[in-house]
Amino acid sequence: MLVLVINSGSSSLKYQVRDTAAGSRLANGLVERIGDASGGHPADHGEAIEQVLAELEGALGGRSIDAVGHRVVHGGERFGAPVLIDNEIVRAIERLAPLAPLHNPANALGIRAVTAKWPRIPQVAVFDTAFHRTMPEHAWRYAIPDALYTEHGVRRYGFHGTSHDYVTGLAAELLGIERSRFNAVVAHLGNGASVTAVRGGASVDTSMGYTPLEGLVMGTRSGDLDPSIVTQLIVRGEYTAGDLDRILNQDSGLKGLSGNNDMRSVVEAAAEGDDGAELALAVAAYRLQKYIGGYHVAVGGAHALVFTAGIGENSWPFRERVVEGLGALGVELDRYANVRRSGAPRVISTPESAIPVLVVPTDEEAQIAAATAALCGG
Repeated sequence: MLVLVINSGSSSLKYQVRDTAAGSRLANGLVERIGDASGGHPADHGEAIEQVLAELEGALGGRSIDAVGHRVVHGGERFGAPVLIDNEIVRAIERLAPLAPLHNPANALGIRAVTAKWPRIPQVAVFDTAFHRTMPEHAWRYAIPDALYTEHGVRRYGFHGTSHDYVTGLAAELLGIERSRFNAVVAHLGNGASVTAVRGGASVDTSMGYTPLEGLVMGTRSGDLDPSIVTQLIVRGEYTAGDLDRILNQDSGLKGLSGNNDMRSVVEAAAEGDDGAELALAVAAYRLQKYIGGYHVAVGGAHALVFTAGIGENSWPFRERVVEGLGALGVELDRYANVRRSGAPRVISTPESAIPVLVVPTDEEAQIAAATAALCGG
């Protein structure tokens, strides 16, 4: 099958075309500045889809798209697996918008744009939260009054699930361990970052929570902090809820500590003696080390520590900094293997390391395409 994979943002639309039988990527691209009235940019997601089709002309060798797979960020408690899309499913995605206000409305717009263009083509929604539906209740519950969960859905959902799922399978295969027996700590490190405890090939805990703000130190997000910081600053009248939401999501993390949210720039600045950059790296690495130690216990002993996504795959200095703090677990990096660049899944620890350390490139689009083909193949 030829599957068009779409990841719709509020003002952008990323796409790939995958041949699921051959396991190949035939085309990919990005449409930006949707809704920007200047410069001839698409007025809406419908026009963005038209631009995608124009860009695909000639790239598919006369073949037609068989199905469309959409990344949808939040599936709430309803969606624990990919689903074929109909009008009711789109409305359900839109009803979940309060849980992901920057993502779900845009995801729904992308779906509606494809429906308007190709009303008969099958479409599938693949949810970032679905992989984490296997978490036990003691992991996803917060210790708050029950009404906040039953009436408002306040619980841990977790994100990056499509990536964590894909990487878990490849890591188990690389080590020759049956997935149903595979225990791991998987760190998806990009501008957004999360770490997941995998036991028996399934998620049993993850660092992101009700929203993607909780957990690790990220490019612009704070990760874990005392919630009283928020309430106290609001009560004092110094900040509004909107102010703090912006600060914690857009002006914190690496950016808040060093002035820069790009890991490469922060690593370079730290090497040149910048104190703020060094502090940012120290805080981010320590936070991740604590999660790795805790999740090693949560899975009953990890068979592997796995790094993935932009930073996890490419920043050997940050991987080194993190692993250096895991001596109590008996983890030992092979310095040459860690520094060497490769696009293949690989082991970067020494043979003597008590736990293998892996780098496994993620491919969320391949996972979405495979899920779409599985549902639409008939």
